[in-house]
Amino acid sequence: MTLFVGLGNPGPAYEKTRHNIGFRVVDRMTESTAACDISKKSFQGELHRQGNLFFLKPATYMNLSGKSVQAVMNFFKIPLQNVTVIHDDIDLKFAELRLKRGGGSGGHNGLKSIDALVGREYLRLRLGVGKPLFKSQVVDYVLAPFTPEEEERLGCLIDYAARVALEIPRRPLEELKSRYTLKATDDPCTR
Repeated sequence: MTLFVGLGNPGPAYEKTRHNIGFRVVDRMTESTAACDISKKSFQGELHRQGNLFFLKPATYMNLSGKSVQAVMNFFKIPLQNVTVIHDDIDLKFAELRLKRGGGSGGHNGLKSIDALVGREYLRLRLGVGKPLFKSQVVDYVLAPFTPEEEERLGCLIDYAARVALEIPRRPLEELKSRYTLKATDDPCTR
């Protein structure tokens, strides 16, 4: 069994923000796999399933994402090495994509919550959203929508990230990294 967790904040006010790119990728994955909604209140999030693939969007708000992840992992007995968290990363340029197992949170409150409750050795699918000029602007930056120019490329990036994520259970990490890493200069629309 594999659990994909898209990070974001619930509600229409956050829907198109940089912080919610994980939600958007998981939405695309549930659409492309025709996964069924199996949400329960105890999961504290929206959960879909297709065979052995689970797709979770925590409804706890970013800072408490770990509660939802922990509830689903415990209920379905999903080991940490079978969890992939899909999230925004301000340390990567817009449209960069990287895969990494374990590591620190980089100040990301969703990752901090997951790390504290289930551990750090899950796979991370990191999606670059760019970085503000000053550290004091980070919160406003990640809670702001993408620019119109970014939105033009975002659909392709989300499609690409969803396809890459669905390859995770089928391929070793090193192959995934060498085959699917995106640089800011790469065009996800042609990949």
